[in-house]
Amino acid sequence: MKKQFVAIAVFAFILPSVHAQPNLCVGFAETNITPDIKAKPVWLAGFGKNRKATRVHDALFARAIVLEHDRKKIAIVSVDVVGLFNDVVQNVRKKLPGFTYILVSSTHNHEGPDTMGLWGPDLITSGIDPAYMKQLELGIAAAILQADKNKAPALARIGTAKGPELLHDGREPFIKHDELVALRFENQAKKAVGIVVQWNCHPETLSSKNTEISADFVGYTVSYLKKKYRCPVVYLTGTVGGLMTSLRVEVKDEQGTPLADGTFAKTRRYGLLLGKLAESALEGAKPVKLTPLAFRARRFFVPIDNQFYLLGYSLGILKRDAYLWTGDPLKAELVKGKLNLKKRLAIASEVGWLKLGDLEIAAIPGEIYPELVLGKVQNPPDPGADFPNAPIEPGIYAQLKSKHRMIVGLANDEIGYILPKRQWDMEAPFCYGRKRAQYGEENSLGPDTGPILCDVFRGLLKR
Repeated sequence: MKKQFVAIAVFAFILPSVHAQPNLCVGFAETNITPDIKAKPVWLAGFGKNRKATRVHDALFARAIVLEHDRKKIAIVSVDVVGLFNDVVQNVRKKLPGFTYILVSSTHNHEGPDTMGLWGPDLITSGIDPAYMKQLELGIAAAILQADKNKAPALARIGTAKGPELLHDGREPFIKHDELVALRFENQAKKAVGIVVQWNCHPETLSSKNTEISADFVGYTVSYLKKKYRCPVVYLTGTVGGLMTSLRVEVKDEQGTPLADGTFAKTRRYGLLLGKLAESALEGAKPVKLTPLAFRARRFFVPIDNQFYLLGYSLGILKRDAYLWTGDPLKAELVKGKLNLKKRLAIASEVGWLKLGDLEIAAIPGEIYPELVLGKVQNPPDPGADFPNAPIEPGIYAQLKSKHRMIVGLANDEIGYILPKRQWDMEAPFCYGRKRAQYGEENSLGPDTGPILCDVFRGLLKR
């Protein structure tokens, strides 16, 4: 593990006063958070266990944007790792007391270090390096502080573009969240000073056999846009449950030859194509007012019904506080001492909401399914579903009433897949005439996660 990260890339802009959004100041920065694989073993996350990193193909970063208006200061950070638990986010916030709100999201990169403990060398060993996690927290905080120092007046434009051809839906019913959202910040001379891109896809193009550290397609997308617009870029992951993936997406090179999953050639090309999709969104971007700044956040509890997760607790692989489930998602009692697995346990998490003028952002702490975001829960449910009579959850986007909207997934926590309860399917007979259950439930806390989270989010907005 290197004692400190490489130098922060500094992006500062000095520009004349602007009139469309008075006093909106914006700053960007990034820090290199690549672990040192020569100092100690680094276990790659996202697929199977015992995947030891053999070299660094391309660097990993924490990328931050800070917005300030009327003495309110909000930071949004994207980190090239598989996921971060809420305690990491709380530690970062403690280092930065002057901020109104800090949102830390992971890209859900499957080619970076284990930051959750689930992908070590074997079943009973965590893949987390505590020293790296401390340095990671410092790196995230450093990116925010530097972005804060780089603030300057800026205007904003927003655009969207559809890219269904860049997504594979790995689970029935096939519902894609194929909208890319792009924000362009510029000075009064219309020169770009920073870009934010939000897209809904697992960064896992390199697949499970890769042993080289990489940001997957995210790194290539960011590089393309930085070169194109000559400004910093922040990439945010959105809706990735369900399963929104780059695997099995047909990608061809410039000569029309199909590129294979698990190759850097496909990963690079996919990143380029996504960059071009963002470019299309930015070409049609319209001015947007991003002031005033407002946020809400709520701590809530979700029961742990996943036996694999409970095993992780008992083995000491999953290291986060456990609570006794009371049936109330807003109240729970911290478990002190040895866990009693005969009682229903829960974890604490956080849901958030940002209103930046005419833009609303839902901050969701996991991998939410498109059905729950877009309001497309299957109705009537398939006869094979385990809970066919479960009420349909309130859709996330339907609750955002502003002109523009965006979702940030894995925001301030990673609690796994968030499914509609009436699409939960672990018991035979299986949905859609399948002979076995589809992938998803094994990486969810349980069938009540979706209903609880969507209801808490609704309550947050009504508060």
